[in-house]
Amino acid sequence: MEDFSLTRRNLLKGAGAFVALSALGGLPDIVSAGPRMVRFPEKTDMILLTNRPPQLETPLPFFKEMITPNEAVFVRWHISQLPTAVNLATWRIKVSGNVENELSLSMDDLKKFEKVGYTAVLQCSGNGRSFAEPRVLGGQWGNGAMANVTWAGARLKDILNKAGIKAGSVDISFNGLDKPPLPTVPDFVKSLAVDKAMEDDIIVAYEMNGKELPMLNGFPARLVVPGWYGTYWVKCLSDITVLAAPFDGFWVKSAYRVPDTDCGCIEPGTAPKKTVPVTRMNTRTLIVNPMDGTTLKAKADAEIMGLAFSSNHSIVDVIVSVDGGTTWKKARLGKDMGRYSWIQFFFPWKPEKPGRYTIMAKATNSVGESQPFDATWNPPGYYWNKVEKTVVTVK
Repeated sequence: MEDFSLTRRNLLKGAGAFVALSALGGLPDIVSAGPRMVRFPEKTDMILLTNRPPQLETPLPFFKEMITPNEAVFVRWHISQLPTAVNLATWRIKVSGNVENELSLSMDDLKKFEKVGYTAVLQCSGNGRSFAEPRVLGGQWGNGAMANVTWAGARLKDILNKAGIKAGSVDISFNGLDKPPLPTVPDFVKSLAVDKAMEDDIIVAYEMNGKELPMLNGFPARLVVPGWYGTYWVKCLSDITVLAAPFDGFWVKSAYRVPDTDCGCIEPGTAPKKTVPVTRMNTRTLIVNPMDGTTLKAKADAEIMGLAFSSNHSIVDVIVSVDGGTTWKKARLGKDMGRYSWIQFFFPWKPEKPGRYTIMAKATNSVGESQPFDATWNPPGYYWNKVEKTVVTVK
């Protein structure tokens, strides 16, 4: 694919090029024969899952960094008619429905609200789906559908307070500028209960890591719901609607649901009796260094490094095993950037003799939640968080 190293000024031209390329069949819809690296506008080389709509996975080496660079943040869209440019002179967020005062907020209006920020993990609920056994449908993500980003913007509750929520309001829905290609395709609209939407830390973000959002990550503004999976983080936000009745749109009522069990899982290959919407992220670790399949030297100093996170609870402990789980020792935790951020862990290791070693890491959060050793399963392939294995050879 052509190398698009673009600025905002010429983004429209480049974005149009990749849409046109897709329409002409220049790329396959699904890449299934190993990773294919591509470069889309404002992005570095990413792993291509699909191009219509774009699904781009972050390569593992970027997770060595505490903060994921904007150009390396994964991309996930649900419907193919996504915006490729937005004119800030005319763009508005409309706040309507069961409110006292309808609002039409420009970027300047948005920036008049108190600016708040924090670092939080953005993660697709299907992150790790490719590891599910038996296999399930959907984008076959490895571990790269996540990012740790410093977000800044206006509190959603400040916007809602300005509009004035009327008594009897139940849910609040959120829509973006992406549109379905056909009338039969449901528009991507999500919702939050009023009580959830009024939490202090939910923001309408217009900055990622101190810069405007990349177009593919939701420019000009997106919803940020820290601790919850990215399905709720509506991109290119255009409409906020306060509802006096429960929201029953497809992407809440039918999609992004898991079995109504404590683990959100069922016996592999079976069907759930009842489902509930996905919400908060579970506890997860990822070993970043050494990578699986690496060869190390015997009696040479090495350092095992990785990351861990868990919804809205801080990670308090990470233990590491270098013998496949027989023995465990505590890792050193890195800088704590808040309960929504991931934290890095480090474990010094000096393998004494040649052989194959299986490295594992297991995290625990501040309320005692940890990870299973055995994989759990559900039909959509959500919530993957088992203790994974990294196998290295020592010579």
